[in-house]
Amino acid sequence: MSKAKLIAFVIGVFIVSSCARKPLSYSADSVMEEFEPYYLDYNYLTAKGRVTLEEQDGKITKGTLNIRAKKDSIIWFNMSPGLGIEAVRGYISTDQIKIRDRINGQKIDMGYGEFQEKFGVPLSFSLFQNLLFANIPHEFSYRDRLIRIGKTFELRQERENIRYKTLIDASHGKVTQLESEASKTRSGSVSASYMDFRDLEGQPFPYQAIIKMVLSLPQKPKSNFFLNAEMVKVELTDDPISFPYNF
Repeated sequence: MSKAKLIAFVIGVFIVSSCARKPLSYSADSVMEEFEPYYLDYNYLTAKGRVTLEEQDGKITKGTLNIRAKKDSIIWFNMSPGLGIEAVRGYISTDQIKIRDRINGQKIDMGYGEFQEKFGVPLSFSLFQNLLFANIPHEFSYRDRLIRIGKTFELRQERENIRYKTLIDASHGKVTQLESEASKTRSGSVSASYMDFRDLEGQPFPYQAIIKMVLSLPQKPKSNFFLNAEMVKVELTDDPISFPYNF
């Protein structure tokens, strides 16, 4: 697995168009009062699913995905393409990104500042967590642009020279579609569609996500990736779980 593919898989793990009609007439204050984005409430989470990654040259990789998370602290995952062989394992904390490609010997082990300096992508733990659980990418602020189109909110944000366009279903407050694009000083983009929302202990949770990524790494041509992730089982618990990283 190349480093570009490794990064694409990681972003994809963490990451429904509305009707095309004229926005309804709402004042800014009334829209903000109605806007209630929903954040998943949990202490610990475990999930298992299937993932398919398609590369620009048509190569397709399928496997089993396992995720463990501690709210606001740790996201752990691994991916096995089959026969019980673990291909990738990752450990994302509030200050470190650690990923191992066991089959090809690739690895990422660095802080967020170093990651941004090397790959030109500003990341944070909160952004990883929000992409994973279909939350709005960044906390809502009055400097953001918000309109309502029927039963959908459209939110536009810009943080660290990255522009985000997010569609949020007004009925449950979760993101259904996300588009992010770098400004002139950066390159690359991510778009994601979240679907198959089901009840998870009284909370809406997306059991499927389809993600497209365009990555541009130093001295490398742009690469396109498509990722389809379908969760089979998701559980919330208050009991501590382990987050093994070393092989």
